[in-house]
Amino acid sequence: MTVAEPRPGGRALAPDLARGGMLLLIAIANTPWYLWDRPLRPSTIHPPGGSALDRIVQVLSIVTVDFRVYPMFAFLFGYGMVQAIRRRQAAGQAGDAAPARLRRRHLWLLAFGLVHAALLWQGDILGAYGLAGLLLAPLFLHRGDRTLLTWSVIGFCLLVVVTSIGVAAAYLTTGVSELPGVVSLGTAASGQGDLLAAALDRLAFWPVVTVGQGLLALALPVAIVLGMWAARRHVLERPSVRLPLLRWVAAVGVTIGWLGGLPHALVVMGWWAMPPESTVIFELTQLTTGLPAGLGYAAAFALLGHRLTRTTRRGPAVLAVAALGRRSLSGYLAQSVLCAPVLAAWGAGLGAHLHSAAIAGYAVAVWLITVAGAWLLERHGRPGPAEVALRRLARQER
Repeated sequence: MTVAEPRPGGRALAPDLARGGMLLLIAIANTPWYLWDRPLRPSTIHPPGGSALDRIVQVLSIVTVDFRVYPMFAFLFGYGMVQAIRRRQAAGQAGDAAPARLRRRHLWLLAFGLVHAALLWQGDILGAYGLAGLLLAPLFLHRGDRTLLTWSVIGFCLLVVVTSIGVAAAYLTTGVSELPGVVSLGTAASGQGDLLAAALDRLAFWPVVTVGQGLLALALPVAIVLGMWAARRHVLERPSVRLPLLRWVAAVGVTIGWLGGLPHALVVMGWWAMPPESTVIFELTQLTTGLPAGLGYAAAFALLGHRLTRTTRRGPAVLAVAALGRRSLSGYLAQSVLCAPVLAAWGAGLGAHLHSAAIAGYAVAVWLITVAGAWLLERHGRPGPAEVALRRLARQER
């Protein structure tokens, strides 16, 4: 027996499953930033040394996780914008009411990100999404499909050009002394034992992520615009009519992303010698190849959701992960609540005593806790607390 796919306005399984599953990869990507009190390498957050298992975890993270997760969430973020406008217009919100509420939502998301950074996590991405939404929604939500695709291609080509210039410059660079980079700035807060000093360090780093990753790095804006295009064509709600496209994007995107991460992994492992001052290029190559990887992950989850939608046998694990996806904002913030006070120097300081494999295990445990919490909320018919707060704030009229 098969189950019909949701109608275009209904709740599709694929986006929720993707958000819930990707929160695991976000936890794995973020927790190494709490490994303080150890030497830093210029091109990666992963610390030197460790066991063979630690090094395996590092290679897997660099190839499959680092810079590969947030573009997928950006794609879903853009997808959700179109869905939100469509739902509110269907509910009778005419004129500028729906876009105005969406604008308030992005402003509050930016505020959520600022508070999140001030209290817990310097690598907050909510601010980047809020800022990108504020700028991209009025520019693209009412433009034609061809315009969305054209600007997406332009953005990706610019990203490739900048990366190519960076690679060429790195190979021509000699004798440049190593300067403090993003890695050292980002880890400063985790190693601070003083609460106020740690908060100031987090707030100093937050604009780097919000403006740099949200806009200047181009990967997130391109993914958001592509998400808008995909939502107009109901790619995730009705994947059966887009199976060839989804299979192509999944195969090509993931292949590019994983192959693109291999050179960085070779350098980090010491299997490819490169001057330390030149390894900064991998921040560009990881970002550029991370965009197709993120899109490939989104397509893969759409295919998985399509497969699961066609059967009545959805186990509790699938339903629990989807429940977390429906509460992704709460799940994301809960990760910081479970990580920062335990791992940072201003808290229990456990991050100084762990290495890559152990911190990955901790990330998995944190994710499982959030899955269990989301499942309990689902059983009782309750939304996530952060979603409720954001919805109420965005609904308020000015």
